[in-house]
Amino acid sequence: MKIIVKKGMLADAESQAIILALFEDSKKLTGVALEIDKISGGLISDLIGSGDFAGKPSQISVVYTRGAMPAKRLALVGLGKHQECNLEKIRGAYASVMRHLRGLGVKEAATAINVNLLPGKKEQTAQAVAEGALLGLYQYTPYKTVGREDLKEMDELTVIADVKDFSVIESNVKKARLIADAVCFVRDLISAPSNEMTPTILAQKAGELTDRKNVSCRVLDKSKLKEMGMNALLAVASGSHEEPKLIVLEYAGGKKKDAPIVLVGKGLTFDSGGISIKPAEKMDEMKTDMSGGAAVIGAIRAAADLQLPLNITGLIPATENLPGGSAYKPGDIIKSYSGKTIEVLNTDAEGRLILADALAYASEFKPEAVIDLATLTGACIIALGDDVIGLLGTDDKLKKEINSAAQTTGELVWELPLWEQYHEQIKSDIADYKNTGGRPAGTITAAAFLSKFVGDHPWVHLDIAGPAWTTKDKPYIPKGAAGVGVRLLVEFLTHRAKK
Repeated sequence: MKIIVKKGMLADAESQAIILALFEDSKKLTGVALEIDKISGGLISDLIGSGDFAGKPSQISVVYTRGAMPAKRLALVGLGKHQECNLEKIRGAYASVMRHLRGLGVKEAATAINVNLLPGKKEQTAQAVAEGALLGLYQYTPYKTVGREDLKEMDELTVIADVKDFSVIESNVKKARLIADAVCFVRDLISAPSNEMTPTILAQKAGELTDRKNVSCRVLDKSKLKEMGMNALLAVASGSHEEPKLIVLEYAGGKKKDAPIVLVGKGLTFDSGGISIKPAEKMDEMKTDMSGGAAVIGAIRAAADLQLPLNITGLIPATENLPGGSAYKPGDIIKSYSGKTIEVLNTDAEGRLILADALAYASEFKPEAVIDLATLTGACIIALGDDVIGLLGTDDKLKKEINSAAQTTGELVWELPLWEQYHEQIKSDIADYKNTGGRPAGTITAAAFLSKFVGDHPWVHLDIAGPAWTTKDKPYIPKGAAGVGVRLLVEFLTHRAKK
């Protein structure tokens, strides 16, 4: 869908529908709402007065204007109570009303953005409106053939801005467009079935980003990984006929001398659990085990499009984890890229193995900071539910920056401790470490394992197992792949760039 920002008055828009967002506890209409109410002969007042519209969060009422104004329909959407309004409610409201209009067959709509909805957050408000509209309309349909002609799409949203707010709205709508495009790109990568999203194809998709300024991509193949001693990644890949890849995606937006921020993403394009095989139920969802790697690719895409003045390196170890005659086994001992040895107790604790090699390799780039994202542990879902990212790490300043970005984007994080006593659970009797510490504190011991391969630079681990995939529609995340982590990383990188 296109978003166009134009100067003018919403009441004058010749559109199939105009959208107005209103608070639940507004005692009287003001501004654009008052103007449209007068022109339309009291349509808004009548809806509110009759009780048909109360302004509750994401409540929608649509009425025909019957020639009272140039627009064919008037769509009201609720923001809830003024004091409780935030960026998430704005995103959710616009996602909901755009989906509703699409369901009615509306192809184009217009709205006006009140950048003063949230005090001191003009830029974020404009961005939130556009993000909600774009992300809420996402559909994954490339494999739909039956009834394809019945699929509905919105083609265009026009944002009408007055002169004094035009530049703020235009620049932040453009920013939202670039970020939302990256999120939807990531959702497409995750949603693709594993026979259509192999490690090789994922590497090709990353390589397509090199048509952007300052972006380069190297793909390390199986022979190179053997030469380098990436034995943990190779072990996980050993049961599959699909060759593993280590994708090295670099964006050089900063000065040559500037140390890069390294983003590491788990890229399991399919995870059966290997010899320690998973239950059949919901195994189909394991095509999503590359959500962390996809998010890293998406974040670098957005950073390049936004031309952030940073150097960013993305490392995505990509493979399948399958059983077979050549598959690695419980009881095996692996010498990792770092030289440290790992006893394999469970082949379904494979994500931490491929990340161990990638995190150790990250040190070669002499990074300013390292952030990894992974659908790493079911234990994180038990601890924090489906909507929250687990955060662990070694640097308080970096953790604080990530948390600040989370509050702005709504991709919420919650810190779990990484105390020394948890490290005891991953010590092996016959190797340096074992790849699982058992059920107690599973998310924490997984992060404790990763920490052994990180090095001395600031590091944060984000366990996105909960919010990466949703089995029900959320306000601006339709059922399926969420693309979580992209907006969080871009917000973090944007603020890091300002420093």
